[in-house]
Amino acid sequence: MDNILYAIAVMALGGIVLGALLGYASTRFKVEGDPLVDKIDSILPQTQCGQCGFPGCRPYAEAIAKDEADINQCPPGGDENIHKLAELLGKEYKPLSEEHGVEKPKQVALIDEKICIGCTLCIQACPVDAIVGAAKQMHTIVADLCTGCELCIPPCPVECISMETVGATLDTWKWKKPGSKRVIPIVPVNTSAQAA
Repeated sequence: MDNILYAIAVMALGGIVLGALLGYASTRFKVEGDPLVDKIDSILPQTQCGQCGFPGCRPYAEAIAKDEADINQCPPGGDENIHKLAELLGKEYKPLSEEHGVEKPKQVALIDEKICIGCTLCIQACPVDAIVGAAKQMHTIVADLCTGCELCIPPCPVECISMETVGATLDTWKWKKPGSKRVIPIVPVNTSAQAA
């Protein structure tokens, strides 16, 4: 009996020592992420749409950092982000690559609930989990999570998903970059509703 208790105590002590060594090694030899990739990724719009030719914003940022991709492949980020990336990387500005798409105003998906059959194909396609629903039940979009990537539209068999342009509000309006030809629509504020 004493031998068993002794063996258990030795194994426990060995486990503690090994755990301490592993803990020390994990902090001592910690590998930090590439700060350049982090900076590039923070500029990208995080739509995860794949229009750039990469499966998401982070892989695209990594490719830019390795000089394996151009800075002008992101339609959702548009002209503004290309300027930011060029400035960050000390590269010359290039207009948006037509091969990857065109810049559009911010959009959010909208599901026509009368037509939705609950097939879940849009849920499976959404890279940011912005669609809520269950099999054979109506689905809906969580607008605050939707990035407007449009990846939910092609798999929908009943074409019940459309994209709705999000108008600029006082919270989302941005100044146009000097020399930019892009016009940002401003949604009028209904003052009669506020007065009531």
